This record gives sequence, C-alpha cells and structure tokens, in this order.
Amino acid sequence: MSARRFAVAGATGRLGSHVVDVLVERGHEVVPMSRATGVDVITGAGLAEALAGVDVIIDVASWHASDQQAATEFFRTAARNLHEAGQKAGAGLLVAVSIIGADKATAGFLVSQQTHEEAVLAGPLPARILRAAQFHELVGQLLDWQQGGLVHVPRLPTQLVAARTVAEAVVDLATDPDAPSPGTPIPEIAGPREEIMSEAAELLGARRNVKVVGVDEAPDAELAAAGAFLPGPHARLAGPTFREWLDAQH
Repeated sequence: MSARRFAVAGATGRLGSHVVDVLVERGHEVVPMSRATGVDVITGAGLAEALAGVDVIIDVASWHASDQQAATEFFRTAARNLHEAGQKAGAGLLVAVSIIGADKATAGFLVSQQTHEEAVLAGPLPARILRAAQFHELVGQLLDWQQGGLVHVPRLPTQLVAARTVAEAVVDLATDPDAPSPGTPIPEIAGPREEIMSEAAELLGARRNVKVVGVDEAPDAELAAAGAFLPGPHARLAGPTFREWLDAQH
C-alpha cells in the first residue's frame, strides 16, 4: 500500500508513541499531535494546521484520571473537534481506540468510553473503532498510584495486552481499505490468554518488593467477574503474555 499522511492525536502517550513508531516503520508520513507538539484537541489550538493534507486521523488521546464526568467531557469534546477540523481539512477517516466491555459498563472510567464511541461514530467523517483489553503497562500504574509497600488491586479477569500489540492492530485497521461491514462486531484486540489483574500485579510487585493484595471492590465488579470485559469470540488475540512482556522489560 502506498504511503499516506496520518495525524495521531495523543502521539506522545503510552499507546500513541507506539502508533507513531508502527506508522513510520511501515513507511507512512506522521503528524504527531499532542500538547507537547503545540496541538490541543480540547481547545482546538493548532489542530487545523496539523491536519492540513492529512488522509487519516488516529485518535489515541486519553484522559489520565478516574473522574467519570471529566473523562466523558474530554472524550466528547476531543471527538467533536477532530471530526470538525478533520472534515474541513479533507481527511477521509477517523480511527479511535476504546476499551473492551465499554458497551456493558455502568460505572467508572469505562462509561466515558461509551460516550467516546458514540461521539466518534456520530461525526461527519467515516469512522472506525478498535476496542482493546487493558494494557500490560496498566499494572505498573496501579502500583504507582497507591505507592508504598502494600497495594490493593482488583481481583478481576482480564486479557492483558501489550501497548505495542494494540498499536499494530490500530494501524492495521486504519490502513485496511475495506471498512468493517455495518452490523458486524466492533473489532477487538487482546492478549493471548485470560489473566487475573491482581495476580499480574503480584508478579510485578515481587520485582519491586511491593506486597499486592487482591480485592473484590471495583466499578462493575460483578459484571467483570462474570467475564463482561473479556474479549469476544471474534477478537484478535496476540502476545506476549504479561509474564513474557515483564521478562522482556527486565
């Protein structure tokens, strides 16, 4: 496929940096968009200039706090601004990343992803969404947020996936000439096997000399325990496992 021009919102973030790397490795031109590059998807500052001549917009900008209302407003505003500026710039496609189970959530951060998906699909540009499982990298964040030698982590089933693996999947979706057919499930990407979040945290905690205690309290804990946030049968599964990824980091 011939090289195209991509704009990546959230380009300096945990997922965005990998998306930029994958696009460059595949020979595409990339316009990285973040506040660090002078582009703000919320205020719109620098957005029109960044999107000039762009073929595809990839939205992996994220909100780094747990407040549901603030996160919802962030995603709604970002999607609207990307659609409006992208349409004016002549972009042909908007691709965004969401989280597996967002459509089932009733509480917490995942609910904001429902709004994100709705806003992405409701705009004027043709749009595609990729739902991803929680990243391997999230486990370290859970330990960092609590700090100290004892942390509590939800004992929830998940199918942890590496951010690099998600980046490869979102670039595949953004460069696929055939859009997913109407009525088909939203594509999903997840790790190769089911894992328990607290057990993954214990593996990392052992290397950091941090004691991890698994707990049952979490938003939508009953739904999660029943597997509501695990990938569906159509999901793309790809390694490494959390332990393999952790070994590679150390």
